[in-house]
Amino acid sequence: MNEKNFNLAKTALTITTVLTLFVAGFEVLMAIGGYKPGMNIFDIATYANADMNAYCLILILANLILLPFAILLYHQSGISLKKEIAEKKTIGRDILFGVAALAASLIISLAYSFVFAAGRSELAFNDTDTSIGTTIMKMIALVFVSGICKEIYFRGFAKSFVGSVLGETKALLLFNILFAMLDWYNFGFSFLAGLIWIWAYKKSGHMISSMIPHAGVNLVGIFYLIVMSGGVG
Repeated sequence: MNEKNFNLAKTALTITTVLTLFVAGFEVLMAIGGYKPGMNIFDIATYANADMNAYCLILILANLILLPFAILLYHQSGISLKKEIAEKKTIGRDILFGVAALAASLIISLAYSFVFAAGRSELAFNDTDTSIGTTIMKMIALVFVSGICKEIYFRGFAKSFVGSVLGETKALLLFNILFAMLDWYNFGFSFLAGLIWIWAYKKSGHMISSMIPHAGVNLVGIFYLIVMSGGVG
């Protein structure tokens, strides 16, 4: 291991840790602010993103502010970020891995929905906001920004930079723990889904295979709320 690789790994880990602590810290403050006597842990967690517009704005700003540093890191290492995301010669195969990972992620999401339904009381926050403005904010923050940027930070950084120091598998698992910490309010769903997305990423070698299920799960969640609420508006 040379000094350059160590410094690149250190920078990658720092960027991802800053993102994790900043967003998770906001979520904790929101959850605490929504606390009412009699709530259980599942109820409290529902308030982590109860103000969805503020939450989406935080996600967008945090991810996009750090993105230039990520691009610079890839440039300094001589690694093409574009090719790490996708390459024309393997795009069909990579999309298939992504779709397979999305299907598996949705099965886990369905199982978690039963756990949450059983664990939450009448004091839990129920998101029923399907206004056009909030839906657009969700699409930008959860589908595009999270689906692309988070995969660069939590999967791409691990493989491209920290893998040379810790080993690829250890690095991916470490960053998956950070990923789960950022989404602590879903009680491990992000960790389990992240393992599936790691599988897809390692099988294809391109981040498009983990971006598809990440964005896809969030997109399905948005459309599910719209359908259950009777439409946008």
